[in-house]
Amino acid sequence: MTTLPHCPKCSSELTYELDALLACPECGHEWSVSGESSGPSPEESVIRDAFGNPLADGDTVTLIKDLRIKGSSQVVKVGTKVKGIRLVEGDHNIDCKIDGFGEMKLKSEFVKKA
Repeated sequence: MTTLPHCPKCSSELTYELDALLACPECGHEWSVSGESSGPSPEESVIRDAFGNPLADGDTVTLIKDLRIKGSSQVVKVGTKVKGIRLVEGDHNIDCKIDGFGEMKLKSEFVKKA
């Protein structure tokens, strides 16, 4: 039985082989045997707007598309400014509060940095 290296992220002993990679079931980290991480690099983890501009917490953005509100007949119109965004992980990577609509989650691909 070969011993696999511990996870470089959380030091777990429970690593296993996953095709050409090694994986950790505790933290979900995957890396190659040579030690390169297969996770997102710092450049890839930057959230960008529809035009490629990097976004940061507290930025003001403008919608570039009419967005229907799920479960409602209301529409947030193109050109609506959203102030003080918060970046989060996930499919909808912007948490914000839109005047007249309340708290919402937006995808960065539908906004441009103001």
